[in-house]
Amino acid sequence: MIVGPRQVGKTTLIKHELENQDVAFFDGDDPTVRTLLDTPNTEKLRSLIGNKKVVFIDEAQRIHGIGITLKIITDQFKDVQLWISGSSSFTLSHELNEPLTGRKWQYEMYPITWEEFQNHVGYLKAEQSLENRLIYGFYPDVLNNPGEEKEILKNLVNSYLYRDILSFAEIRKPEVLEKLVQALALQIGSEVNNNELSQIVGVDKNTIQRYINILEKGFVIFKLPSYSSNIRNEIKKNKKIYFYDNGIRNMIIGNFNDINLRQDKGGLWENFLISERKKQNEYKMTLAKSYFWRTTQQQEVDYVEEINQNIFGYEFKWNPRKKVKLPKTFVEKYSAEEKLIKKENFRDFVII
Repeated sequence: MIVGPRQVGKTTLIKHELENQDVAFFDGDDPTVRTLLDTPNTEKLRSLIGNKKVVFIDEAQRIHGIGITLKIITDQFKDVQLWISGSSSFTLSHELNEPLTGRKWQYEMYPITWEEFQNHVGYLKAEQSLENRLIYGFYPDVLNNPGEEKEILKNLVNSYLYRDILSFAEIRKPEVLEKLVQALALQIGSEVNNNELSQIVGVDKNTIQRYINILEKGFVIFKLPSYSSNIRNEIKKNKKIYFYDNGIRNMIIGNFNDINLRQDKGGLWENFLISERKKQNEYKMTLAKSYFWRTTQQQEVDYVEEINQNIFGYEFKWNPRKKVKLPKTFVEKYSAEEKLIKKENFRDFVII
């Protein structure tokens, strides 16, 4: 099973893997397919699959009762290999966790990584494109169609972010979701407080939490928790929220100004670096745990990574004017290794 945002290339990747095989292909976006696969019995599935040894169900989350359908295929058709793609983990996880416990391999797929982009276009062109990537992001269609970035991102946001997520999650107040997403987009790099968001958006904090969870499971945003051990004045429960893609974030707030004209360049840099690091940690299975750190005295570390019980603290600076040092309290308490990430050395951070 490969899950991830729409339009990142899940279908393309799976079809490439299966290009020399005889495949029974079912598209969950097709209403006829949804009707056929809506909790069918074994004999109906036998007639649909025929003598094919590979079954690929695309956008599986759109098919009602898909978990039972997949369980029947897995149990009754032992010689059939099953491939699934999905754009929303909240639907698929709920449907599949019980029916397919211990029977599935799940992978997440994200927008193109900096490493993939640089390998494809070359070091020099990638370097020349850095500021553009902070503005327009890494969706394949965005990269493949220079000059059409805004239109592509607008379609992505309108079709997936609002239409699909609203329908999948049965959200009855789309205007609330829109206000919340905009509020989160304006706060990248800052701590998020549900009580404050509740006042901004005009709904109770439980609704805020539910909608944030939906956005996270829909691969729009992800959370970064605070790191704490036992230092008395550490912030222990707050979180930061980042977007998987800078281009989506910028479309939400309607700002594609040049990086040097922006007040939020630091936030864009931070979102880019942390989202790239998340992709790398996932793809390369580093088992790293990611956090930020702050105390009530406003001492802070942008990004903290724990791996093999070692602690690393990172500061991100787009235009560092002086030498930056992490708070002494943090470094000494956790025996942390300090690292400053800037334009000159960012590849060391985004390519593991």
